[in-house]
Amino acid sequence: MDADALLTALADPARWRLVHLLAERPRPVGVLAQLAGARQPQTTKHLQTLERAGVVTSQRTGRRRVYALRSAPLRDLAAALDRLAGSADRPGGANETHDRYGAGLQAERLAAEQPGWADGRSFTFRRSLAARPDLVWRHLTEVPLLTRWWTPDDLRVSELIFEARPGGRIVQEYRDVEDTQGLDPVAGRAEGTVDDVRPGERLAYRLSPLLPDGSLAFTAHLDLELRPTDAGTDLDVHYRITDSTVDSADFVAGIEIGFGQSLDKLSATLTDDAHDTDADTDTGVNADTDTRSTK
Repeated sequence: MDADALLTALADPARWRLVHLLAERPRPVGVLAQLAGARQPQTTKHLQTLERAGVVTSQRTGRRRVYALRSAPLRDLAAALDRLAGSADRPGGANETHDRYGAGLQAERLAAEQPGWADGRSFTFRRSLAARPDLVWRHLTEVPLLTRWWTPDDLRVSELIFEARPGGRIVQEYRDVEDTQGLDPVAGRAEGTVDDVRPGERLAYRLSPLLPDGSLAFTAHLDLELRPTDAGTDLDVHYRITDSTVDSADFVAGIEIGFGQSLDKLSATLTDDAHDTDADTDTGVNADTDTRSTK
């Protein structure tokens, strides 16, 4: 089925009317023209377009040409459209996340009446990670590893500075994940400062998303604590807002979903790395050497 040709053929209201008439029964050109309230030459051209698209067939009977509807292309198109709808509506999919963000966005915009409106708002995240604290720490502080996970699902890091020392500078810029050539405007940019660094144990920093004019939307205070477990590492993240501006509502609305997705990507990345390390160990490759090669 040539879906493009079929959709183009069906998009014309006059041709769509002919399809409806032929769904009832096969009919000759003259009768179709009368029922459609159109001139016969125009009707013939429309029928020829539908026939080229494969949705109708015709045969000459005596002096008449009779057209009939072919149901198979319509069923194939309906199945394709149903698959598209099912993909968009799948539980936990991107559309569901988009709708959740939209609902939160409306509520936050109504709440953002004056500066400081979101100050004190806090979020808590926890992930049990399949990696030792030292490897988790590297993913939290080393730029090449940070770029693998430090954005929500539909974004990618386009610029990143992370100086893992007290007073160190942080710059995070991100774009749409499919904007590989940088043709679309930057999706977001944030700047901040590292406050506390205890390798393998605790990382604290401040990060402020920037508004389009370059001013700060709010300041996020993040405190990440790592605890070793038998299976790897428990990561607790405490996220607190200060200095919120009226224009920060769009950013605040996305914190729970967006940062949660980033941590899910971190978890998946570490799980994949753990599997790769196990595979290398099984084949005799030194695991420490393989880990260092990711720097």
